[in-house]
Amino acid sequence: MKARLNLTIDETTLAVIKSYAEVKKVSISALVEDYFKNISTPAKHKNIIDLVEQLKAPNISSDKDLKKDFYEDQAQKYGF
Repeated sequence: MKARLNLTIDETTLAVIKSYAEVKKVSISALVEDYFKNISTPAKHKNIIDLVEQLKAPNISSDKDLKKDFYEDQAQKYGF
């Protein structure tokens, strides 16, 4: 069931919104309703495991000793 709502909006903003609604072929009421739905619905958080699985695999040789490379880089950088 729909309910009525009165809004007070700056005339310039209303003119822009009317033009936007006309181009998008949607009513201003639908725009306002969609906006309210968006701000009142909690964002869906992605699972960290899913995010990690979406990452591209690094291009690193499997025979490389990363720990050794790290310490050598640090020694060069900081003079250890």
